[in-house]
Amino acid sequence: MEQVREVAGLLDAGVVERLAQELSQLRERDGRLFLLGVGGSAGNCGHAANDFRKLCGIEAYAPTDNVSELTARANDEGWDTIFTGWLEVSRLSSGDAILVFSVGGGNAARNVSVNLVKAIDLAKQRGARVFAIVGRADGHASAHGDVVVVIPQVDAGRVTPLSEAFQAIVWHCLVSHPALQSRGTKW
Repeated sequence: MEQVREVAGLLDAGVVERLAQELSQLRERDGRLFLLGVGGSAGNCGHAANDFRKLCGIEAYAPTDNVSELTARANDEGWDTIFTGWLEVSRLSSGDAILVFSVGGGNAARNVSVNLVKAIDLAKQRGARVFAIVGRADGHASAHGDVVVVIPQVDAGRVTPLSEAFQAIVWHCLVSHPALQSRGTKW
């Protein structure tokens, strides 16, 4: 718990605020939000897509929620292109944004989350905004994102659990932000 308090105290609230403003602008221009992540971050994407849709009125999608398409693409085209194929069919455009949830943020040289690297590159090529909540400042998302919340590292052995836990804290801060929340929660 001490590490949770430490991460919370070190989190850059100014970057979270910038992300809230960017997402508000995305909604104003009727842009779509595509949430991308693998592993535990994929689970977070599905939950966050619901919250952005229901609480903020943002058209949001998590490609990993469509397991049939995800596995067909992985089987037929390869794991590295699961997100780019989905985004191409969705006609990702300059009015849209991707929000990457990842521990490392992707690293092509190390062959880690190359599917995220390619999705970020596609988004940049199409002029879409790239947002991320990641646990490392040295990944592809941090290097190429427009607004990136980096979860502070306080223990090298706990980067994954703290990153994935704080993805949830940050997106819940966003969906309850006065600039974004348009519908109240039941509780």
